[in-house]
Amino acid sequence: MQPERIVSIAPIDQIAIDILQQVAPVEISPSPDEPTVLTLLEGTIGLVARGTEGGISRKIMENCPGLRVIGRPGVGYDTVDVAFATQRKIPVVYAPIGGFAVAEAALALLMAIVKKVQLADSILKQGQWQRRYQMSTGDLTGHTLGIIGLGRIGGRLAELVRNFEMEVLGYDPFLTEDAAKGMGVELVPLDDLLRRSDFISVHVPLGEHTRGMINRERIARMKPGAIFINTARGGVVESLDVLADALESGHLGAVGLDVFPTEPPDTSHRLFKHPHFTGAPHLLGVSRLAMERIYRSMANDMVGVLQGRRPRYCVNPEVCEELSPLD
Repeated sequence: MQPERIVSIAPIDQIAIDILQQVAPVEISPSPDEPTVLTLLEGTIGLVARGTEGGISRKIMENCPGLRVIGRPGVGYDTVDVAFATQRKIPVVYAPIGGFAVAEAALALLMAIVKKVQLADSILKQGQWQRRYQMSTGDLTGHTLGIIGLGRIGGRLAELVRNFEMEVLGYDPFLTEDAAKGMGVELVPLDDLLRRSDFISVHVPLGEHTRGMINRERIARMKPGAIFINTARGGVVESLDVLADALESGHLGAVGLDVFPTEPPDTSHRLFKHPHFTGAPHLLGVSRLAMERIYRSMANDMVGVLQGRRPRYCVNPEVCEELSPLD
């Protein structure tokens, strides 16, 4: 019989490995694809669902009879079949504590676009100093930012822009007007946000009601020349085509993406060739401090479950009733 072990479907930081090894050896799958992961399940008591290329499917769980906990290093858990894990009474722990880095990433993308940082860097390095007289940059001051989703990340973004002279609009069906007002945000219907915002930043989880929510129809409702930023989940946007079409028509002024409907994306797509597109490989929110906190939290919660304690952050806490409460 294979000794107990914990398997991560993709590389994880050493800090997580050191913590998890308190209870069992840690093995990193050479590939996140399901066929490879299926070969590693004998003796596995814990799985780490790292990245978006693979995931923890029902089939993986069905072939892992000793599985007792699943960990997700981050806030998103759409790569895990949570419904089946709950049916199996397997806690799915996650770490919704790195939102500050994603909010900073959204602001960094927006500012890089508005201030034309990439273009300025390019013309400087090409020795085209005189082009500075034929171009100008934009401003955040005096403009309107619309934040779709005012949870930990969207709320943090609202806090970050508080010192800018900006109007901040928010859409979040789960937030009260008083709570939004406390963030300095005017809570409005989604259509109003799209129509009034110069800049739009998305901060919603990917689920049944948010998949493809930024579609051709909603983009058409955006203010002409608006800048669209997505650092949430790629699937929130219907497709890269709808963004490319809006850029090519001039309806959108610019697009900034750190996430894509399929990852890694097909960079031969025409969106990647558009001069008003700025992108990153799902990297901008992966800061040193955020990942240290995330890995430490996830690993400690996984160890806690394996030692019979309730985790601090759990997607399906109803399966943890028989575990001991946190101190």
